[in-house]
Amino acid sequence: MICAGVDGPNLVAEALAALRATAAPALPPLRVTIDKRIPVAAGLGGGSADAAAALRAANELTGSPLDVAGLRELGAGLGADVPSQVEPRHALVTGTGERVEPVELEEMWFVLAPDPAGLATADVYAEADRRGCTRAELDPGAARELAALPPAELAPRLENDLEPAALSLCPELADRLEALRAAGALAARVTGSGPTAFGLFAARGDAERAAAATPDSIVTTLRSR
Repeated sequence: MICAGVDGPNLVAEALAALRATAAPALPPLRVTIDKRIPVAAGLGGGSADAAAALRAANELTGSPLDVAGLRELGAGLGADVPSQVEPRHALVTGTGERVEPVELEEMWFVLAPDPAGLATADVYAEADRRGCTRAELDPGAARELAALPPAELAPRLENDLEPAALSLCPELADRLEALRAAGALAARVTGSGPTAFGLFAARGDAERAAAATPDSIVTTLRSR
């Protein structure tokens, strides 16, 4: 397993070992090189997406012994974000990540402002538990309705229960969120467990202008399918 900037255990190796042990004993030894295009430990789900991609590729190499549901079930044992990445597309994810419902989103643009130090997901969840800032239950129906909204209507309704915990552990995040709002973002929030801040924009030009004023930022998009 080769992944520049990531030392030690890797979720891709765990994914391949799990597939070999449960459904593909004939899977040969593999050399996997990961080209990271997003920051590490940034709350962007990169490790989970890598693991899901490895599962898809290795499953195909061995004649596809698992269907999508089987790959998701296997991925759920690796991490809560893996099942949603087995079939990459916009999705509403509930339970502990194992229930994945495709949704359609309008095109929108984002400016990502990562923190070079990163945050450990376990630390953020521990802080969230200490602060009691996560809700016990999520209404999937309400989330499904949000997915249908255009960017300008979706933006003010974005929420992240882990954001207060991430801000507690990384207070400088507040400055990046405010900078994105000042640059014209319709909304600015923390991604997942952080510490990346993101700004939402309806148009590419607005996102690119904001990124030009935001050091080390990344412009990306969600495109409707």
